[in-house]
Amino acid sequence: MIKLTSPYITLGQLLKLTDWIASGGEAKVAVKRLKIKINGESEDRRGRKIYPGDTVLIEDKSYSIGQ
Repeated sequence: MIKLTSPYITLGQLLKLTDWIASGGEAKVAVKRLKIKINGESEDRRGRKIYPGDTVLIEDKSYSIGQ
């Protein structure tokens, strides 16, 4: 589980936090290249806000978001 210290995290920030990318600048390309689903829906916007209670699937790795 990933615990947030703020009300939400963006998809780009989550990719960096989980080591899918090395820098925030890579997020734009990564969201197009990786298979990402948030709560079962495909997502390709790096600015998508992710809130506690959401489940994010990146490729075959699942992340639960908590607070």
